[in-house]
Amino acid sequence: MIEKVRSEIELMQRHIEVLRTVVAHQPIGIMKLSELLDLPFHRIRYSLRVLEQMGYIRASSSGAVATEQAQDLLANLNTELEAMEQLLESMKQA
Repeated sequence: MIEKVRSEIELMQRHIEVLRTVVAHQPIGIMKLSELLDLPFHRIRYSLRVLEQMGYIRASSSGAVATEQAQDLLANLNTELEAMEQLLESMKQA
C-alpha cells in the first residue's frame, strides 16, 4: 500500500516538474523538455498527455503551452502540499 502511494507521489512530482518547465519555456516541444529535464521522451510524452487531459496545458503548433488552470495550480501548490503534509503527520504514531 505504501509503495503505491510513493509511486503516485513520484509521478505527480514529475508532472509538476514538466508543468513548471512548460510555464518557464513555453511554447516547448518534447525534445527540448527531455533535454532540459534529462528524462526520456516517453516519460515526457506521458506527462504532457496527462497534463493536457487535466487541462493544465494545451498543444500548439510550436509546442506545449500552459493554461490559466496551470497558473492556478502552481499558485496554490504549496498550500495543497502543506495540507497533505498535515494529513501524513496525523497518521504517525506518537
